[in-house]
Amino acid sequence: MKKAKIYIPSKTATQSGLGKEDKWILEFESKDTSINPLMGWESSIDTLGEVRLEFTTKEKAIEYAKKNNINFKVIEPNKKKFVIKSYSDNFTNN
Repeated sequence: MKKAKIYIPSKTATQSGLGKEDKWILEFESKDTSINPLMGWESSIDTLGEVRLEFTTKEKAIEYAKKNNINFKVIEPNKKKFVIKSYSDNFTNN
């Protein structure tokens, strides 16, 4: 049976905007990975590891997985905590 994970991808360190945080990804877990003896790359005979589906909502991704008999786990995104302070707070010792 196919296994997948549903998640929102995290930003890279060079991104500052929130542009790609609205898409949910359904990504299949690859199995039978091995090291290619000639090149030293990781390879697999499972082509589902290459498939990455994007959905607008988590519910649509879950519905797709249930409809196609895919075992899945949902990885919820971490909530961001913002500390709002003024510029002068950088120089005061509170």
